[in-house]
Amino acid sequence: MFVLASIFTEIWNDLADEGRLPIFLVLAGFLLSFIGIRISTRLMRSDKVPWWPGSIVSEGGVHLHHLVFGIVTMMLAGALGFAASGESPYFEIAALAFGVGVGLTIDEFALWVHLEDVYWAEEGRRSIDATVIAILVGSLFLFGVQPFDFDTSSPWLIGFSILILVVDVATVAICFLKDRFLHGIVALFFWPIGWYAVCRLGKPNSRWAKKHYAEKDPSKHCLLYTSPSPRDRTRARMPSSA
Repeated sequence: MFVLASIFTEIWNDLADEGRLPIFLVLAGFLLSFIGIRISTRLMRSDKVPWWPGSIVSEGGVHLHHLVFGIVTMMLAGALGFAASGESPYFEIAALAFGVGVGLTIDEFALWVHLEDVYWAEEGRRSIDATVIAILVGSLFLFGVQPFDFDTSSPWLIGFSILILVVDVATVAICFLKDRFLHGIVALFFWPIGWYAVCRLGKPNSRWAKKHYAEKDPSKHCLLYTSPSPRDRTRARMPSSA
C-alpha cells in the first residue's frame, strides 16, 4: 500500500509540474461518473437489487434525466474554476467536478441527438460512441498530443500548413457525414485514419449514404444495405424442421 501511494504521489507531482493535472482530473472525474452512472442504471433494472434507488420523477410526472444534473454540475464547476483563477485546491476541485458533469452528460448523448429517451434503444449506442471519443481525445490532450502545429518560419511553410489543415478538416467532415465519428476524431491527430475512413462506405443511415447512394443510385443502396447477411443466407439454406 505504501509503495502504491508513493507511485501515485510521484505521478501526481509530475502532472502538477507539467501543468497537466487539471486535464487529468477532468478525465478521471469523467471516467468515474460515467462508470458509476452506467452501473447505477443497470442496477435500477435488476430484480436482484429492488432496494436500489430508481429514476427521479417529479410530482407532475416529469423524469429528470441525469443529463440535467451533469449540465448543472458543469455550470457550477465552470463558475468555480473562473472564480478560483488557478488557485489550488479550488481549481483542481473545479476540474474534477467538471469531469463528473461531463460523464453524466455524455452518458445521455443519444438524447441530445434524438430528443427522446432512447437510452436502452439501439440509438442509445451513440452515447457509447461519444464516450469512447471523449476518452480518446482527453487522453491525447493528457499526453500532450496537439492536433495542429503550424510552422511559421517562412511564408511558404505557413501556406503549406494551411493547405494541410484544410485537407484534414475536409477529411474529418467526410468522416462525420459517413457517421464514422471515431475515425474523424482520430484523424485530427493522425490523418491516415481519416483517409482510410473516407475510402470506406458510409453507414446506412448516414447523410453521405442517403445522398450519394440512395438518391444517385438506389439499386446500389439497396444492394449494399438491404441484402441478407451471410448468417441469414446460411439459415435460409438450412432445411426446416418437421
